[in-house]
Order: sequence, then structure tokens, then C-alpha cells
Amino acid sequence: MRIIITGLVGQYPFGGVIWDYLQYLFGFQALGHEVLYLEDSGAWPYDPEAGTITDDCSFALKSLRKIFGDFDLSDSWVYRNGADGKFHGAGEKVAREWLRHGDLLVNVSSAGWLRDYDLRVGHKMFIDGDPMFCQIGLLDGSDPQYAGRLRDHDSHFTFGLSVGQPGCPVPVDGITWKPTVQPIALDHWPVTPTPPDAPWTTVMNWASYQPKTWEGHPFGQKDLEFKKYFELPKRTPAHLRIAMGLGVDGKRPAEQLRKIGWDLVEPQEVVPDHLTYRKFLQDSAGEWSVAKHGYVEGRTGWFSCRSACYLALGRPVVVQETGWTRHLPVGHGALAFSSVEEAAESIARVNQDYALHSKAARRMAEEHFEATRVCRELLRAM
Repeated sequence: MRIIITGLVGQYPFGGVIWDYLQYLFGFQALGHEVLYLEDSGAWPYDPEAGTITDDCSFALKSLRKIFGDFDLSDSWVYRNGADGKFHGAGEKVAREWLRHGDLLVNVSSAGWLRDYDLRVGHKMFIDGDPMFCQIGLLDGSDPQYAGRLRDHDSHFTFGLSVGQPGCPVPVDGITWKPTVQPIALDHWPVTPTPPDAPWTTVMNWASYQPKTWEGHPFGQKDLEFKKYFELPKRTPAHLRIAMGLGVDGKRPAEQLRKIGWDLVEPQEVVPDHLTYRKFLQDSAGEWSVAKHGYVEGRTGWFSCRSACYLALGRPVVVQETGWTRHLPVGHGALAFSSVEEAAESIARVNQDYALHSKAARRMAEEHFEATRVCRELLRAM
């Protein structure tokens, strides 16, 4: 099969974003399929060096050449500049030919809104990485064009493992949402010794975008959940290091968090690309993290693609309950919490038998997130 995967690697060539999309290419390629990465989101390029949106895609192209070259995929990407419509990488002819004659389009996280193609690809698959928010955006009337494009797919998958099941309030409106998880190319995430005195870490945004409202209920971002755990450094001797972005409103309370014991570091300094991101996770004892308020309130069953990378490295994760424990193993390698007391207790449990939890973490990655397994299941279920 010829499989096209959409993404935002050029738009956001940072740490985890890069891995989120590339691991689909790795998984499908390992199954013997031809793969093409296509970035045509309509967005104007963002240049982090200039700190602005621009019509010049030089930074995006430099990043894409480096990233895809590192993985021997130099001829397997196309980038279209939203400012002028010009194609780069493998070029316009390749993009149009694959979208006309290819077998499968995998639209990951709404990254590909393809406008002016003779789109006859055999099957169009949509993968929702942002449950509750995606479905609200589909139904709230705020962007009819988005809703129409989302519905115009042949199959719909979601990281919300509980979506469509009893007890989950995520609105589905006739769409059959099938559960899936982030594929992890395990060869790229080898288990390495945990450094002595390694901190517990995560990578997050204070708030990625403004809250959404559905049926009178607000569904917000990680800032709302993190506030419930401000006092965690006082409850555990563990070193808690957070690579935390400013958020959409720039209101990250950095000074307050540092005063009460959080070790805040800047993502653009510690995880600027795919290699430093992996090293940051490798240098950790494990992950402690909250989820978006919308994932928690929506009881979505969401489990983080970042957490799956920690697991692959043999790093245990202590992460907030969203309903994911109904679908994935819990208790060894991956522990859930719903209060600051449970969070502190879970970190202590891991530290009491770190070797056991480390092995369980890697085993969980192998059994539930391994890239060929995940991609094979997508093909079977589409």
C-alpha cells in the first residue's frame, strides 16, 4: 500500500511534536508499506528564531531536511507553504499523484485539510488526538468548514479510549469513534540505565488554547488541573522537574511554582528537537503529569503519547486518571492518581521497587504501543 500521513512537523519542529507524527511513518513502513509525509495545513510558517508567523518557510524547510535526513526519509516528505501555496521536498507532482492514486490517507490530529487536490485516495482515515475538544469543535458550530472536513473521512479513530462508551459524556453525533493509541517505534526508544538522582519530569503547556464549552459546561486545559497539585513538592521528596511552556495566554505562574518547590525549565531550551526530547526523557526517573481538564472532566480515557515514550524507555509513569485505567494496565509501570495524596503515594510506590516498575513500563509499551502492532490494528479496523 501507499500511505500518506499528514502532520505539523514543519510548523512545530519541536520535541514531542516531531515524534508524534513520524512514528506513524515508522510503523507503516515496518509493515512493508510505502509512506509519504505530507504537510499541507494551510497555515503560514512559524519561525521560532524570529518569534513570529511569516511567509518565509526557510526555518521549516531546514528543520524538515534535518529531521527526515536523520531517519533516512529524505525523499519521503512534502511541505506546502500556506503563505504562497508552493511545494517543497518531494514536490507538488508527488503529492498530487499520491493523493489521486494512493491507498490510504492518515489525517493525524486534524493536520491535513487538503483543499485543491484530485483526492481519490482509496481510504481516508481521521485520527483524533484531542478527545472532547475535537468533538465539541465538530458540533458547536464555531467552524462549519472544520466539521465538514472531519466528517468527510471513511473511518474515525481517537485517543479517547472511552469515547462512545457508557459513562463517557463526549458527544459523538453519529460518528463511530474507534479507540487507538500512539504508535511507538521501540527501536528508537531503547531502555537505558536511569541516571542516579534523576528527577521525575514531564513536558507540557500551561494552556494550549482557550477552554471550550459544551452544554453549559467548560472544558479547559492543563492549568486547571495543575492547580490542584501545586502542593505536591511538599508531599514527596522526589525532585519534580517540568518543562512547561507559557501557554496561549502567557499566564504561567512560574515564580509561584518555583517558590513552592517545582523545578521549572524552558521547553525551547531543554527539548528543542527530537534528539534532546528523547534525552530529556532518558535522563528522568519517570513521568509525573496531569492531563487537560477536558480529558478528565470528559472521562475520555485519553493516555498521553508522551507517556507512552517514557514507558518504552523503561521509565514508569504516574499520570492523572482520565478513565484510561479501564483500558490499559495499571499498578505496575503505569500508576494513576486523582488527588495530590494519590500522586505522592504512587511516586513512593514506584521508588520502593523501581526495577519492577521499570520492567513493567517497557513491557506495557511492547504489548500496547509498539508501532507495527498499533498500525496493523488501524488497518484492520478501518
